Amino acid sequence: MKKDYFKIENDVIIITGGSGKLGSIYSNYLASKGANIFNFDILGNPNSEGKFGKDPENSKIEYIEVDITQKSSIESGLNQIINRGLQPTGLINNAALDSSPSTDSKDTGPLENLPLESWEKVLDVNLKGTFLTSQIIGSQMAKNNKGSIININSHYGLVSPDHRIYDFTKKSGVEFYKPIAYSVSKSGIINFTRYLATYWAEKNIRVNTLTLGGVFSEQDPRFVKEYSKRVPLGRMAKGEEYCGPILFLISEASSYMTGSNLIIDGGWTAW
Repeated sequence: MKKDYFKIENDVIIITGGSGKLGSIYSNYLASKGANIFNFDILGNPNSEGKFGKDPENSKIEYIEVDITQKSSIESGLNQIINRGLQPTGLINNAALDSSPSTDSKDTGPLENLPLESWEKVLDVNLKGTFLTSQIIGSQMAKNNKGSIININSHYGLVSPDHRIYDFTKKSGVEFYKPIAYSVSKSGIINFTRYLATYWAEKNIRVNTLTLGGVFSEQDPRFVKEYSKRVPLGRMAKGEEYCGPILFLISEASSYMTGSNLIIDGGWTAW
């Protein structure tokens, strides 16, 4: 019988930011494939009033309260898994701070006026958090000589945001700019991935970046129109369209792939 390289049944996969829109999609999809999913988040189960513990609708999914900017919190979350006799085989660094065009705050104003704390807040989660979870969970994988880490990235980590997309906000008296800290943090993820991939290669741990384009989520129609104009495929992504790449990278289907950046952005960065 031929081997199923996409098989992840009974794998133990940790997803940071698993309570978010995309995190929830990844969780449900991977659980449907038989994997044991542990969502590290401070928000809890979005379908159960923010409660932590097993998902009442899917026993393969569990929510554990973890602040990824705190080393002790991550260690506690990991120990809860290990104490059940389980070992992590996969890590998806999905948690990140971002700002949408509907946001009107000091975090999204002109660069000249951006407060230092706004810069630090984003880097704290997007880079420090990714470093800490990788350090702690990756170290455990290294002891077992097996693991796959996926660092979720944005196409804005490859190219600068086109701020003309947000011109429509000015008509409402809001001057919105995609925060520079978001782009810088996502750009840093790419070389962070390369470093870990070479560092842990001898421990049979693969580390790859998955770079995503914008996902449709009931945004302002004016934003969707302007964004879609700049995508060769002419539209924003559906969250479910990223499940295939996630499965590929977390499974043995990508067993000879590490230190790479898989770009799924509808062609945005192709022109």
